[in-house]
Amino acid sequence: MLPPGKLRNDVLHEIVFPNLGVNDAKVVYGSREGFDSAVLEYDGENYLIIATDPTLGVPAETFGFFTYHFASSDVAVFGARPRWLVVDFILPMGTSKDFLKGVMEDLNAECRRHGSAIIGGHTGVYPSVGEPVSTTTAMGLVRKDELKLPLAKPGDRIVITGKVALEFAVSSAYFRADELRKVLTPEEIAELRFMYRLETVLPDALIAKPFVRGMHDATEGGLTALHEIADNSGLGFIVYAEKLRLNPLVERVLSFYGIEPWSVSSTGTLIAIVPPEKSNSLIAELKKNGIIAFELGEFTADRKRILIESGEEKKFPTFKGDPYVELYGKG
Repeated sequence: MLPPGKLRNDVLHEIVFPNLGVNDAKVVYGSREGFDSAVLEYDGENYLIIATDPTLGVPAETFGFFTYHFASSDVAVFGARPRWLVVDFILPMGTSKDFLKGVMEDLNAECRRHGSAIIGGHTGVYPSVGEPVSTTTAMGLVRKDELKLPLAKPGDRIVITGKVALEFAVSSAYFRADELRKVLTPEEIAELRFMYRLETVLPDALIAKPFVRGMHDATEGGLTALHEIADNSGLGFIVYAEKLRLNPLVERVLSFYGIEPWSVSSTGTLIAIVPPEKSNSLIAELKKNGIIAFELGEFTADRKRILIESGEEKKFPTFKGDPYVELYGKG
């Protein structure tokens, strides 16, 4: 039986990747682990970046926001502004017009804020559906010399934006508020809930673009995505635990559940692969735009994946299951 959450890489290689249709010369980068967008030839100067993502299991007030940002963030980390969207809404029986109206107004607001057009899709209500589900395919253009791939070189710095584990904490504030009242005030829970609007890397990635070699959004599995970057690059990495900066409310939520920050869902956390001479400039530019970022470690020619914590050298955790999925699966 398949486990909950994103398919593990071994299943992708066994079942999914061998069954992807014909080869097409227009496909520059297609389906592969660690690449959340496809890259297609567009014209002599540009590539077309395409990404798709579902939205489900999120609070109703956030549904339109995430319908826009989950896929659009994947386009942005490849260096493109999301320009066109195709959006499907698959809704359960009993869905109200007010719900759909609110979602569409929120989605429209994000499109207008970021210069995107919805060019098609499908919307329907079906008895076999248990909760609202949307899928978004986002597309954008990037100049060929400005394409950003999640690939590193030895010595590249790992720069992280300060939203590690935020997704987990925000969802806890929505779905486990009764439990969190043991450690957070009602005002702090409300503050965490509002932070859902930070769960996007779209603005971060477009600001970071001139400084980075590549980027990745730390979604399900969080910072264990570093393994995928290292695997695809033929490298290792070293991470220094004392350099990690967590939002104080997020830190208290993780402590309450006894969860380490390394493998927890962190949608909206930008992992930037940065040449060493550009690291400080990137952090300063992000700070100028109100985005906290810090250098967490670096990629190494040695293929070891190391975590230095309290002066002790350990193996960096691998993705064995996201605490987000495990926690909410019990709900």
